[in-house]
Amino acid sequence: MIAFDLECSRGHRFEGWFNNIESFEEQNSKNQILCPYCNDTHIRRILSPVAVKSSSRKEEVDVRDAIDYRRLAAEMWHYINKNFDDVGHEFTKEALKMHYGVTEKKNIRGSATAEEEKVLRDEGIQFFKVPVPKFEDENQN
Repeated sequence: MIAFDLECSRGHRFEGWFNNIESFEEQNSKNQILCPYCNDTHIRRILSPVAVKSSSRKEEVDVRDAIDYRRLAAEMWHYINKNFDDVGHEFTKEALKMHYGVTEKKNIRGSATAEEEKVLRDEGIQFFKVPVPKFEDENQN
């Protein structure tokens, strides 16, 4: 999977996850990518704010060797824990209420069954499934 920073024609920026660049291009050419803020289908990739430190040597640096994936996953999970309200098993109910304007939109996290996920997709509600990492040091989560 690869994540791209995207922008709609109205200037809304968001992130999209794809199998590869070809998958993004195919979905975008078919207007299958929607802005989560305004449902615009005119989407373009934008430069990601990622910096790679270049080596003073002339040989190529393998970026994969420089990334601590466990730390990255832990940082991501800590960000989600800090910035998303945990609604637990009420995730689908809360997402539907926000979608239909019953409650104010906010970042939420929780769980949903496969059947509830289908309801969300059928209603046009975008959500991301994020695996919960197991930390060796339980004080990290």
